[in-house]
Amino acid sequence: MLKTNRREFLKTSGCLVIGFSIGNISSGQNSFIPQELPQSIRRYPDINAWIEVLANGKVRVFTGKAELGQGIRTAIAQVAAEELELSMENVEVVLADTLRTPNEGYTVGSGSIEQSAMAVRYASAAAKMKLLELASDKLKVPVDELVTTNGKVYTKNGRNPITFSEILDGKQISGQVKEPVKLKAKSEYRLSGKPVPREDIGWMVRAHQNYLHDLRFPGMVHARVVRPPVYGAKLKTFDAGYVKKKVPGVLKTVNDGNFLAVIATDEYEAMRAQKVLGQSATWTEAAKVPATEKDLKEYILKLPVETDRVQEKGKITSEEFTHTATYFKPYIMHGSTGPSCSVAIWHNEKLHIWSHSQGIYPLREAIAQMLQMPADKIEITGVPGSGCYGHNGADDVAAEAAIIAMAYPGKHVRLQWSREEEHGWEPYGSAMVVKVGATLDATGKILYWKYDLWSDSHSSRPGGRAENLLPARYIKKMFTSSSKGYIGGATRNSEPYYSIPNQQVNANFFRGPLRVSALRSLGAYGNIFALESFMDELADNAKKDPFDFRLMHLTDQRAKDVVQKLGEMVSNVKPGDGEGLGIAFSRYKNSASYCTVAALVHVDTTAKTLRLKKMWSAIDAGEVINTDGLKNQTEGGMIQAASWTLKEHVKFDGTNISSTDWGTYPILRFSETPEVEVEIIPRQNEEVMGAGEAAQGPAGAAIVNAIFRACGKRIRDLPVKLFQD
Repeated sequence: MLKTNRREFLKTSGCLVIGFSIGNISSGQNSFIPQELPQSIRRYPDINAWIEVLANGKVRVFTGKAELGQGIRTAIAQVAAEELELSMENVEVVLADTLRTPNEGYTVGSGSIEQSAMAVRYASAAAKMKLLELASDKLKVPVDELVTTNGKVYTKNGRNPITFSEILDGKQISGQVKEPVKLKAKSEYRLSGKPVPREDIGWMVRAHQNYLHDLRFPGMVHARVVRPPVYGAKLKTFDAGYVKKKVPGVLKTVNDGNFLAVIATDEYEAMRAQKVLGQSATWTEAAKVPATEKDLKEYILKLPVETDRVQEKGKITSEEFTHTATYFKPYIMHGSTGPSCSVAIWHNEKLHIWSHSQGIYPLREAIAQMLQMPADKIEITGVPGSGCYGHNGADDVAAEAAIIAMAYPGKHVRLQWSREEEHGWEPYGSAMVVKVGATLDATGKILYWKYDLWSDSHSSRPGGRAENLLPARYIKKMFTSSSKGYIGGATRNSEPYYSIPNQQVNANFFRGPLRVSALRSLGAYGNIFALESFMDELADNAKKDPFDFRLMHLTDQRAKDVVQKLGEMVSNVKPGDGEGLGIAFSRYKNSASYCTVAALVHVDTTAKTLRLKKMWSAIDAGEVINTDGLKNQTEGGMIQAASWTLKEHVKFDGTNISSTDWGTYPILRFSETPEVEVEIIPRQNEEVMGAGEAAQGPAGAAIVNAIFRACGKRIRDLPVKLFQD
């Protein structure tokens, strides 16, 4: 297979380049760049780490972020087209590729717009200035007499049009993004802040080969991994000869320590071989899971913990609070509709991997460590997979494909997990327990607040560490997990955003029985579910309207605005018999988007049915690039959280995971999906803020608060089991 890197590609493709350097930048080289510039620009200040001007006048933009369904491809094209005065059709976006794009780490924390899109904005503006300077030299006209429109530069009187390609004239222009960068005035925006349709939605609807799962290469072979019966079991025996005899399409059995896989000519044969080889394999017994989902809350509270004081304000003078409550969130899974998949080939001493990982550079470092080879021998191309917000099996399957491909050189090896593997082996979102106590003063305001949470890690992404890759725990050169993971994710939104004079927040970190990692919003979903459910309970105790109670504890005007906006949105809603309207508020991470959610539910106690009828949200995400994209993210976040709240929990039986299909792990069906309505509070003169994880927490709390309004029953344990004993 012919391989070329970006530099070699540029020599032969007719591209005209503005600078080129995406290698590691030492602190000395970029120390002159002001801190006000986006972090990604500070790391990669060369303009052409982000922008290429093609020979046909179009522009190619590079981003290290992955497309997860959040619409980053469209938003980045918008900001580049805006600054360079191009049409959307003249901007091409290249996503996460170790050969071509900057290393922007992980696509996480709702940071794609804040980080990558803003970096592209600055790089595009700097590129425009370079092009105008070159055009000025060519045309002998001062820069301030020139304008640019759709790939051409003109004098202000419309004369002497010259294309970007003619300006460059085959030359390469080196340059860096330096302050001051003249950005386009927001009052002149044509595209930013407007609803621009996502082109990739059309690809999906027309079933174009858009996903990694669609990749096909000449002579490609297929692989499957034989899984142990439980976590930590060790391989004793297997019969490679038997499987080759029973399944004619088998090409090779791959064994490395406790890692066992099979390669076949097509996927069906690989699946057959996996089953036959699995039947022949024997394993040692491993330690049983020391709990079940039925007694998980009590089990968690008995585990050894490390305690951290997250917040201490004022003085908690008494443990005799006037109101207390305990809340529980179970393990939940990503449940990607398409199981994890990867393609890999080992050829000419290079390993090339195609992956839907959310961090191709950290994945490359982890795989390099696992395989004990230099990272520059590994190339990873990011390709969208079936949407996943968080750390599912994408990194694991890529690492497994790498092991198998190196055992079968010269061929593209495709490895796809089954539904059972996806459900049973992905890293889940941690279970959580929260205990809250509060005392109200005579006016109904909160005087004392104490919050204690119990949680496992909320991220064990590879992060350059082989130990966090599933197959690395089974190969002969075994890597054992020593890190606690990102325990800070557990405390996300644990500190109330409300004005409370005396408060204390404590976090108790445990190591639970199941594999865990990042799931959309990390600990914020569990914390806001608890915090906003408790705020609703306190509002009742204070005999206050839920809107008024929140407003009387808020000092941030933007926070008040989203609460009041939601109130306007539902002002005409009159719940009928058996119906309830619940609300909740949060500011994600206490530093990102402001979001309020209302939910309307109907509870029929006779028929024992619960129906989520409609959800509303008001959101303030600062400057908005694509209003459609922001609404899509908020709508999707509410619906996903509704599924978590009403349906989802990982079941396990003391031996292994028993939630291995959609029957044993039900999610919200299309027929159960509520109507949704989102209003954006425009703040185009404010900084952009992450919004992809803003709605999950308040959505869950709004639903359970609505249930209380409908039937008088407080839900403190998830998922909702209103009519179960």
